[in-house]
Amino acid sequence: MKIWCCLCFTEDDEDEDKRRMALIDDDSDGSIGSDEDVQMQFGLALEMFDEPLQRPFPDLITVLRESDDMGPPVRRAPRWRSLIREPRRYEGESSSSGVGVGDGGSGLANDDLHHKRAKVFSTSPPCHYGTAMLSDPGGSSSLRDKSCNIRMGSLVSPANEILYHNYIWNNTGDESPFDPTGGTGDGKENGTSKTEDFEVRMDLTDDLLHMVFSFLDYADLCRAAIVCRQWRAASAHEDFWRCLNFENRKISIEQFEDVCRRYPNATEVNLYGVPAMHLLVMKAVLLRNLEALTLGRYQVGDTFFHALADCSKLKRLNVYDATLGNGIQEIPINHDQLRHLELTKCRMMRVSIRCPQLVHLSLKRSNMAQAVLNCPLLSLLDIGACHKLSDAAIRLAATSCPQLESLDMSNCTCVSDETLREIALHCANLHILNSSYCPNISLESVRLPMLTVLKLHSCEGITSASMAAISYSNMLEVLELDNCNLLTAVSLDLPRLQNIRLVHCRKFVELNLRTIMLSSINVSNCAALNRINVMSNSLQKLSLQKQENLTTLALKCQSLQEVDLTDCESLTNSICEVFSDGGGCPMLKSLVLDNCEGLTAVQFCGTSLVSLSLVGCRAITSLELKCPNLERVCLDGCDHLERASFCPVALRSLNLGICPKLNSLVIEASSMVVLELKGCGVLSEASINCPLLTSLDASFCSQLKDDCLSATTTSCPLIESLILMSCPSIGSDGLYSLQSLSNLTMLDLSYTFLTNLQPVFESCSQLKVLKLQACKYLTDTSLEPLYKKASLPALQELDLSYGTLGQSAIEELLAYCTHLTHVSLNGCVNMHDLNWGSSGGHSLEPTVYGSYGIFSQENVHESMEHPDRLLQNLNCVGCPNIRKVLIPPQARCFHLSSLNLSLSANLKEVDVACITLCFLNLSNCCSLETLKLACPKLTSLFLQSCNINEEAVEIAISQCSMLETLDVRFCPKVFSMSMGKLRAACPSLKRIYSSLTPS
Repeated sequence: MKIWCCLCFTEDDEDEDKRRMALIDDDSDGSIGSDEDVQMQFGLALEMFDEPLQRPFPDLITVLRESDDMGPPVRRAPRWRSLIREPRRYEGESSSSGVGVGDGGSGLANDDLHHKRAKVFSTSPPCHYGTAMLSDPGGSSSLRDKSCNIRMGSLVSPANEILYHNYIWNNTGDESPFDPTGGTGDGKENGTSKTEDFEVRMDLTDDLLHMVFSFLDYADLCRAAIVCRQWRAASAHEDFWRCLNFENRKISIEQFEDVCRRYPNATEVNLYGVPAMHLLVMKAVLLRNLEALTLGRYQVGDTFFHALADCSKLKRLNVYDATLGNGIQEIPINHDQLRHLELTKCRMMRVSIRCPQLVHLSLKRSNMAQAVLNCPLLSLLDIGACHKLSDAAIRLAATSCPQLESLDMSNCTCVSDETLREIALHCANLHILNSSYCPNISLESVRLPMLTVLKLHSCEGITSASMAAISYSNMLEVLELDNCNLLTAVSLDLPRLQNIRLVHCRKFVELNLRTIMLSSINVSNCAALNRINVMSNSLQKLSLQKQENLTTLALKCQSLQEVDLTDCESLTNSICEVFSDGGGCPMLKSLVLDNCEGLTAVQFCGTSLVSLSLVGCRAITSLELKCPNLERVCLDGCDHLERASFCPVALRSLNLGICPKLNSLVIEASSMVVLELKGCGVLSEASINCPLLTSLDASFCSQLKDDCLSATTTSCPLIESLILMSCPSIGSDGLYSLQSLSNLTMLDLSYTFLTNLQPVFESCSQLKVLKLQACKYLTDTSLEPLYKKASLPALQELDLSYGTLGQSAIEELLAYCTHLTHVSLNGCVNMHDLNWGSSGGHSLEPTVYGSYGIFSQENVHESMEHPDRLLQNLNCVGCPNIRKVLIPPQARCFHLSSLNLSLSANLKEVDVACITLCFLNLSNCCSLETLKLACPKLTSLFLQSCNINEEAVEIAISQCSMLETLDVRFCPKVFSMSMGKLRAACPSLKRIYSSLTPS
């Protein structure tokens, strides 16, 4: 037996073949056979099963040709040494370890293969394989004498490299295939021990290999065959080569004969698209065990059909897109065992089929004028799109098959009701009928009591009168009536009906179904439909989207769980009764009524409802939900809603979006955690009973009063975040009620008219975030309890942006509230300077600003012993009157990481010494002239549109050793400063944004 392995070599003459194969001959001494023999093996078999060849089939070689059949190979002077050596013999193994495959797949020649071990290197050796050391099977010669040079150039594909490594790793000779030290691997003890360090041995029996290889496709089997002798024998087993697939391949008669001779027990052959198909097919029928044959694309001669009877075990014949005979003669198909026959898209004049065992026949899209059938057991007949078959020919073909169960005559435009009546009379077992695109049928007087599937797509003769004939089919399970343009009403009472389709029926008005087994209804694009009445015990999902004229819906569906009525614009408020308790859908969980603009007052009372969507229902003014299990509700776009009641519901969160007309709200939700009412500008009456509520956003609820706030805080004691931004009606009485919120940590009172914050300071001891943006009525003494009495000890974030507090109040606040971490003073018009040169009324030692350079270790240590300030972020954006910012080391800002002073037009001087500052923004401070920085951790500095000169910039950044980003765009006095100069001043710079052109 001889097997070929595909490796990639590069000859000096690049015009020669770049792909060569090394012959493995079990009976040879390792020399290479003739070039003619080198054509017949595994490597190109991989290409046959991987993808269509890019070259003629003579380069596609048949696999595993028997040496007994082909005779001994002709020997020539070797061009390469043998690349596969005899396996290493282990202790206890027989010395006879050859592998042979007998005729007929007799198996292994020696039972010792059960003890063979496949050897795999656990770690790939170094890629020094420019020269591979190899030995002959005898193993007596030195590796140095048996070397062959392999140049791994660009022509070696990754796949070939993998095959090469597979060979190397499974080389089981006495010598080490790789010597990491560069030695010759002479087989001595030292060399052997180095090789054994890389080995992992696995016992693989033939039974185990057979089981593993059964999961491989043909390409992987070819790859496995070149690993070792045992794998080669296992992969060649005939069990894996029952199907010979040559689809769209180029193959000669000789090559096909070789394959058939090698695998005489093949059961399936595919010759579709093979140019020499008409010659090869005559060879294929000689396979004694052939059961399935696939042909097509080219002409199939009449001699094939005469010889077909000789293939006694053939059970399946598939012919696609072919000319049978000469196209004008009768084609006889006679076979006693054939069970499945397909002649799809074939060209012939007349076909005569005599197959007593045939059960499946397809003549789809073939253009014969007549089909004579003598198939008494035929159960499936497909003559779809056989346009040349006359009505009489179809009637004759179908009625000659008394056992017919499935008939497809779609696109046979000449079929009439008379033919259907004859078929119903002669084919009593007919279960499946497809008469789609048959315009002449109306089912008049047609009775098909055993029918289970009926497809009547685009049948112009089907009308409401046809339903009388369909109603006789008591076994019907599937009914499809798409594009029946004359159909106006469907009224059926079928006990077994499970699936009905009505798509694009333009005149369809009414659907009335009474069937306990109905599980699927597909009704869409029926513009005239306005009434639906369905009774079913099995229907679980109903989708009736875009039925714009649907006004009446009556459902008695005990198992219905999901309903989608999106864009049913004509639905009225009566639909609420259908989906409430007692309406006929006791198991309903999900209801979608999006864009149903006919709804005005929605009221649901359902114990099973879990999800409700009313998106885009703009006409709704009143909403009342009594659904104790309701967990999700979506009201986006209900902008005319005036009254809403959720009592009781199981909602965990509710967002009413923008409801500008909502004035009354009642919520009773024992599980609700988050409630958002922002945008309900006229909401004045709100009863909120949510004992687990933790977050309430009532922004812009301008009519919300103190009594409402008091009632809410009493019934929702766990609120942690309360946002009352732009709620001008909230006063001191409402704030006093906050004392019941022991967990309150976030309070937003921005844009309110508050003048006294004493109630907040007295009742919110756990408050961490307080926002007072644009509270213009606060006086300078309003915040005194905060810093003089330490009323809010847990406060971390304070926002006083756009307020009217004076300079002194701000200075005292910053001096004493050292526990704040985030402070925002954006747009404070009364703030003139940010001077932390003195703190808390205690003067600090003077500092020579600009000469901080390096912080003294002693000073830093002394300051860290008393870290009074926890400030991390300070924002003073757009403060028009601030002129100077001074933050010296004595200010103890050891946590300050971000400082934003942008858009402060009158800011002239900035002097900051902070060891933790990372971000400083001075953009659009157009009056800035002096910049002194001692910030060793500063990484980002923004000076866009500043009036500072280049010398000041250079000095400032020289003290910032970690600066990475600098923005000096549109700085008129830095115009001439080069990028090199900036980088010289601060070598750590990575990104410089400048409108300059480097000089």
